[in-house]
Amino acid sequence: MPQGFAELLMYVAPPRIEQAQQQWLHRVLQILGVQRLDAAAPDLTALWLSPQLLLTQTCGYPLMTALRGQVQVVGRPVYQLPHSAEGNHCSLIVAREEDLRQTLVEFRGSHGLLNSRDSNSGMNLFRHALAPLQQQGRFFAEVTLTGGHRASLAALKAGEGDLAAIDSVTFDYLARDASAEVAGIKVVARTAKGPCLPYITRMGSDVAAIRQAMNHALGDLPEVARVLAISKVLPAVEADYQVLLDYQQQAISQGLPSL
Repeated sequence: MPQGFAELLMYVAPPRIEQAQQQWLHRVLQILGVQRLDAAAPDLTALWLSPQLLLTQTCGYPLMTALRGQVQVVGRPVYQLPHSAEGNHCSLIVAREEDLRQTLVEFRGSHGLLNSRDSNSGMNLFRHALAPLQQQGRFFAEVTLTGGHRASLAALKAGEGDLAAIDSVTFDYLARDASAEVAGIKVVARTAKGPCLPYITRMGSDVAAIRQAMNHALGDLPEVARVLAISKVLPAVEADYQVLLDYQQQAISQGLPSL
């Protein structure tokens, strides 16, 4: 039996989301007749670039930077969530409800929270939204890296920052299943939309067969599809994510190369 790494690690909260991801993967592997290799505590970049990679999900920004031309795109999910449509999502720029500021420009000179520098939803779309408001190449007076969207929300609620951009899928999952994590948070603005996080495989894999198996498994597991709020996986290619680099270039041209 062929073997390969198969991990879905981008959306793992609340717990039933991670459980549903695992059920989905298990059925996909059954359909493909592939044995899953153990990738316990994997380094993400090593997983993404592994010659034994069968299936995983990455962020669109590293797809177009660190991974460009080194992996194949299998497809992108269509989420049935409030801030997602037709295989696209956005980021929600959020602050504490008690903060009296209501518009983005009022947060200029404040303390920004980023999940990571290589995140599309937590940095790239955020930068694009703030670029028209920059002054002398800066928007924030201070920036803190939190390591994750949920950590950014926790830091925001704790008063350790003023403004963050949260992946809309993450936010909507939490709002639906773990509302305490977004309680006391308000949406100040929404970023431009971008293609949902891509599923990828190693070069040379049969992407059509993998995507077909993913969609077949969703049909076999309607409760999993409902929990994940995924109706189908659309075909996608690397070029679909060029818009994310366009957003980067627009921010640079408007005088904000980094946050």
